[in-house]
Amino acid sequence: MFTQEGPNMDHARHFHRYLRKIAACTVLALALFATFGAPAKAQALPDYVIAEFGAPPPAISGPPNSALRAALKALVSHSIDQANWVSTQTATFDTIAASKDARVVWLLTDMMRFSWRPEFGAALVRTATEIIGQDLDTLRHSAEIIDHLIAWDIPAYPGYLRHKRAVYTNYLPGMERIFVRGDIDWQLVGWGGVGIDDRPFGSKDICSCIAAIDNPEVSTAAEATWLKDSDIVFGIEVNGEFRAYPRRIMEVREMVNDTLGGRDLGIPYCTLCGAAQAFFTDDLPRGVKRPILRTSGLLSRSNKVMYDLNTFSVFDTFLGKAVTGRLARRDVQLKQATVITTEWGTWKAAHPDTTVLIEELALGRDFDLRNTRDANGPIFPVGDVDPRLPVQEDVIGVTTANGTPIAFRRSAAFAALTAGQSVSFQNVRLALDGGGIRATDANGGDLGSHQAFWFAWSQFHPDTALWPQ
Repeated sequence: MFTQEGPNMDHARHFHRYLRKIAACTVLALALFATFGAPAKAQALPDYVIAEFGAPPPAISGPPNSALRAALKALVSHSIDQANWVSTQTATFDTIAASKDARVVWLLTDMMRFSWRPEFGAALVRTATEIIGQDLDTLRHSAEIIDHLIAWDIPAYPGYLRHKRAVYTNYLPGMERIFVRGDIDWQLVGWGGVGIDDRPFGSKDICSCIAAIDNPEVSTAAEATWLKDSDIVFGIEVNGEFRAYPRRIMEVREMVNDTLGGRDLGIPYCTLCGAAQAFFTDDLPRGVKRPILRTSGLLSRSNKVMYDLNTFSVFDTFLGKAVTGRLARRDVQLKQATVITTEWGTWKAAHPDTTVLIEELALGRDFDLRNTRDANGPIFPVGDVDPRLPVQEDVIGVTTANGTPIAFRRSAAFAALTAGQSVSFQNVRLALDGGGIRATDANGGDLGSHQAFWFAWSQFHPDTALWPQ
């Protein structure tokens, strides 16, 4: 019997973000920086963070003083108009470096992403490393610096969003309505290298974006001769209707707006997180129109950032919560349906009446990227990762009835279930389905589970329990 209940887990739940909140010691003494801002009270960091990233620079709170504000404003202008920046003019960088304010390094990394002049990029890197006091080990300068900032929990400075918005909207058309105030840490959001998908619903136009599919054409299992039995699919069931979304298609589309079992769904797939999720986009508060989910081209801790085409409200993709715009003001929280990651042959054998997306939607792709591009870990910044599991260990994640997030190590759970043992945690019961795993309650009701890499689940659910312990 593989069962662990919440009360028995309290002694083991020493997680990195939790430690930051409760630890009584400080990592390093704070100095007073009267010129550039008041010192802030430091939070303790776990030993493994210090071992990997070193001690953070002194924390500073409050708004930048007038000299630093002027320097940041000038730097934004330089970033937008790099052609007219004179490399011998270092006063702006000198002022920023002298501030020793690690909060401003977020803006420097934003500019690195759009730096096309080598001299300007080098000045950004030099200034950032001087402030954080760390030498870089790789040529992925911005990613490495951001990893440090995330691991140290460095916040943004007051006024940061205004500066970031100016840089991003200068280089990425269509971002004007994305970068707005909301319940989101904008410093954690970076560009993934593609444009925003702002095509109208149902459009089949070519774009420089990751093009979502709306109302996809499907076929029967018997007609899907292009799929091999070993191909990975994401299986979803709603009200007795089954559908498979081949990973080969989802790799190049990353978003589907579909209707299944009489319910509207938005289905994002984040290749970087190894996570396909299914959100119900109906049964919403009165007056809220069905969100049409799109890929923004942005990432937060290596998780795709999606938004609603109708309102340009940004969502926390992993949690399904609107964090900006009209939908955030209406407190829209999308409920999830279970997504089962499995092989096509096993899925269609278990559910012979399943439908499946047609091959044309793969846009010629006849392979997927799992275990190739991301084989050596996340290719975008994630900061520190809870060390209880390897970064890209597959877990089955779900939230219990009392709100506790729980991650089941997939390999261990699958072995136990295959051996006829039970796997449970509080009200959650795991069950095999079509070669994959779903989470149900004691009565068999769907709890909206999905598979993901450990780094993603643990970062968006920092207080998660883990099975087995």
